[in-house]
Amino acid sequence: MEELIKAQILIEALPYIRKFYGKTIVIKYGGHAMVDQALKEQFALDIILMKYVGIKPVIVHGGGPQISHIMGRMNIKPTFIEGQRVTDEETMSVVEMVLVGTVNKDIVGLINRHGGRAVGLSGRDGDLILAEKMKIYRYTGSERPPEIIDIGRVGKVASVNPGILTALEARDFVPVIAPVGVGPDGQAYNINADLVAGAIAGRLAAEKLILLTDVPGVMETTDSDSGGSNDKGRLIPSLSAGQVKDAIRDGTATGGMIPKLKACLKALDKGAKKAHIIDGRKEHAILLELFTDSGIGTEIVP
Repeated sequence: MEELIKAQILIEALPYIRKFYGKTIVIKYGGHAMVDQALKEQFALDIILMKYVGIKPVIVHGGGPQISHIMGRMNIKPTFIEGQRVTDEETMSVVEMVLVGTVNKDIVGLINRHGGRAVGLSGRDGDLILAEKMKIYRYTGSERPPEIIDIGRVGKVASVNPGILTALEARDFVPVIAPVGVGPDGQAYNINADLVAGAIAGRLAAEKLILLTDVPGVMETTDSDSGGSNDKGRLIPSLSAGQVKDAIRDGTATGGMIPKLKACLKALDKGAKKAHIIDGRKEHAILLELFTDSGIGTEIVP
């Protein structure tokens, strides 16, 4: 019976393997899946399996908790304004050191140790991610102009130059990208990893953008919860881009779910076929989303 179940699993996966063969899938890697050792090992194996069945994965990773940890050890107090890390020159040095020099290389090493062929990049390599400075506007009243808050070297994606990615894909390497962009002044900018993943997925016209999170997906809200940023409520299996825009506009989506949803909208608007917000705490979450009939999490479609 056990052997039959295994065969049935393979048969269920077959049409999806055929469908995604030769297609690019962008994965934003973050949350608990980057911390738990067992989940880290499973993530690496999932990526390698995708390569062996002909899929082209591109990984964009976060690293906020790791940055805060190192800043604490260096006695640098992190400051956040409206969810964005204020990034002065000293903080930017730490961000780049941690994301590019430590977290990125750890992911590359993990994939390679399990038999893959990964290459680490930041957005500064080959001018992959061109950034522009992000401005935060704080509204103080209808009669007054908004206050412009300077949060330092925090950027947003101005454009993506995918040449280095297509060159690596053509040689069967897995790109692993740290979300640091380069501005017109040649300086590094700290960019939200969800937004980087969405911009890259759109530029590559990816078959899918998959965001690994610490929630089951987008949740229906109740009067007491926080709009999809936790585990309360019922999972919404599918949303249209229009429904996502409504959720952001009317305040249904809040907190950390907003940049994730905006990343999905950006990807779809620029050419990606589908986006998915899934629970990275589940074992082999990526494979469950890609190769099963039911999938997991919330899919977002144009």
